[in-house]
Amino acid sequence: MPRDDRATGPDAPAVVWFRFDLRLSDNPALTAAANSGRPLVGLYVLDETGHGSRPLGAAARWWLAGSLRALQSALARAGVPLILRRGPATAVISAVLRETGAGLIAWNPRPMPAEQAADDSVRDIVAAALPHVAIADGQRRTCLLHDPAAVRGRVFTPFWKTLTAKLAPPPPLPVPRLRAGPRIDSDRLADWRLEPTAPDWAGGLRDTWTPGEAGAASRLASFLDGGIEGYATLRDRPDLAHVSMLSPHLRFGEITPGQVWHTVQMALASGRAATADAEKFLSELGWREFAYNLLHHHPDIAAANLQARFDAFPWQPDDALLRAWQRGATGYPIVDAGMRQLWRTGWMHNRVRMVVASFLVKHLLQDWRAGEAWFWDTLVDADPASNPASWQWVAGCGADAAPYFRIFNPILQGERFDPDGAYVRRFVPELAGLPNAAIHQPWRATPVERAAAGVRLGDTYPAPIVEHTRARNRALAAFGEIKSNAA
Repeated sequence: MPRDDRATGPDAPAVVWFRFDLRLSDNPALTAAANSGRPLVGLYVLDETGHGSRPLGAAARWWLAGSLRALQSALARAGVPLILRRGPATAVISAVLRETGAGLIAWNPRPMPAEQAADDSVRDIVAAALPHVAIADGQRRTCLLHDPAAVRGRVFTPFWKTLTAKLAPPPPLPVPRLRAGPRIDSDRLADWRLEPTAPDWAGGLRDTWTPGEAGAASRLASFLDGGIEGYATLRDRPDLAHVSMLSPHLRFGEITPGQVWHTVQMALASGRAATADAEKFLSELGWREFAYNLLHHHPDIAAANLQARFDAFPWQPDDALLRAWQRGATGYPIVDAGMRQLWRTGWMHNRVRMVVASFLVKHLLQDWRAGEAWFWDTLVDADPASNPASWQWVAGCGADAAPYFRIFNPILQGERFDPDGAYVRRFVPELAGLPNAAIHQPWRATPVERAAAGVRLGDTYPAPIVEHTRARNRALAAFGEIKSNAA
């Protein structure tokens, strides 16, 4: 191939291939490209064609649009374009390198096998077709605190103990000085149709979230300004603001676990955070690390039981029951509040996620994969590791799983973690007039109380679709069936 003198000079642009690292700070690939002194061109490829990556669900696509819009604006302030292209990554990147006359391409490696395959394909194509283009992979992974290939564990506590004993995340990188690069043709973000239009169901998402790096920083600052106080004991209360809600920002790489880690450590050192609260919060980052460790070693975690004996579990598929659960119409207020929060905001409190998942799998005997698929489509933080790992944990078929016979009582869970009914009243307003003693079991309210609150079971609010004790016994019998078969 003839030498391209334009691409070997110091003014030949550097292309930065963004993926799920949609930020300027603590971005090794961006820093490496900027330190080369070359003008910069950002690139995002919407590749829905292969390498085993899972297509985004509807809520995550909405988030991606907002995050790309924020990244475009941040880069534009430095004169750096963000080129949007749709298609196979190898073909798109080769074309962009030629069109820009690039002398360098940089990207951050990702830890999962499918993503590593994509990296290898791009590297091979560039080396073969454009040998004058230098390749600068980010020198460290910022999407996780550890290399999942280096640690293996099926139980969280020893995994996290081993990891934290040697964990020393490097200091986050500042935003580098950026040099404006050339503009080439780009897709219009609107043409990708990532956001809903007819109908536009995303109003609640827009009211709740600010996608992008600035939104992530604001969310973390707000949490440390008050939400972390009491986190160790109050994080399970969905009626209180003691959660960070950073999960979608981490999912799309608008903030890194290392940035969160160091910021919390500084808050701890300065006395802004108590030791118990900080340690408990950082251990929640640990669960994310644990899930990615499982995904690395079990790439089919979203489809296959980690415990093979559950392959014989006697699920009882029922579309009507599944739809009632999806719509928040089960007759159990804490379950319905969680499912309606999910539909309205694209997010659900973690304690309630466990309750609604347990209800679907154990009370209704619906396959955990049906619930995981619904969460994948409706969560803005739908994560390829945490989502299936958490569903398998609740179902009892995963690593470090809650035993199958641990069946959450949705009434007691509501009374314990939403004692005044504030969470239920917010998302199930038709029950708002009931007294606290009946808010989590409206069928126990007196006829006078229900009449005063305007509650008519089976009309304004559904009667329970299953009776708790009967459903629990049925689930235990189903578990006993596979247990005896495995003996």
